[in-house]
Amino acid sequence: MPYEALDFYDVDSLLTDEERMVRDMVRDFVDEEVIPKIEHACRDGVFPDEWRVALGEMGVLGAPLKGYDCPGLSYTAYGVICRELERGDSGLRSFASVQGSLAMYPIWDFGSEEQKQRYLPKMASGEWIGCFGLTEPDYGSNPGDMITKAEDMGDHYLLNGAKMWITNGTIAQLAVVWAKLDGVIRGFIVEKDDPGFSAPEMKGKHSLKASVTSELVFQDCKIPKDRILPGVKGLRGPFSCLNNARYGISWGAVGAAQACFDSAKEYALSRIQFTTQSQLAVL
Repeated sequence: MPYEALDFYDVDSLLTDEERMVRDMVRDFVDEEVIPKIEHACRDGVFPDEWRVALGEMGVLGAPLKGYDCPGLSYTAYGVICRELERGDSGLRSFASVQGSLAMYPIWDFGSEEQKQRYLPKMASGEWIGCFGLTEPDYGSNPGDMITKAEDMGDHYLLNGAKMWITNGTIAQLAVVWAKLDGVIRGFIVEKDDPGFSAPEMKGKHSLKASVTSELVFQDCKIPKDRILPGVKGLRGPFSCLNNARYGISWGAVGAAQACFDSAKEYALSRIQFTTQSQLAVL
């Protein structure tokens, strides 16, 4: 029987035909590929690579972005995608949010034409994974005081510092990293093979176990001059990304609530059935 979500406000009646199609596609993927495997993924602390492939093939990464092989869907469709993914697991929605809103979006909005052409098609297809480096060991809710800095060395930038609690970091092909250049916060694209860059995975988490969480370390990390995001300076850059991500997260919270309700209902019905059978056995 196809899954039908609890929908007190009848939100789904407001969706367009395209948005319903996207909903059903992602909903089926979660039912068939995620829910049967999520317990094992959490136990093993891994993000199954086939989920990355499937999300790229479905065309839901960077959902509302247009051009450069991006899906170009409505923001409502993006919200529905996040809702359905989080019904499967918060780590799955987190992967998609970081890929689209925190890694693809800043390149799409603030990057050069060359950067957009190089990175966005590969990220939209899921071939390349991205991450977002803002939070630091000593500066989480106060990113303006970040320590990570970039120095202009003439023909390249030199990046030094560290970022913490970075979703997708260890498995990412690129990181959008925010650092101070001459005291001004700027965005840089760091590729995984850049010298001086490492992304060790953080183990032993008590939640989001199917999501890869990492530290990003920059030790005299050499960045080519064409990897700075030219279109933004200051905290407006990272905060714009976070605002995009928060929109999807709010939809995801609805999906998590639906999953909790379904689980509680299923348990209650199973207990009622067990109690009824026990009583009949006594009679």
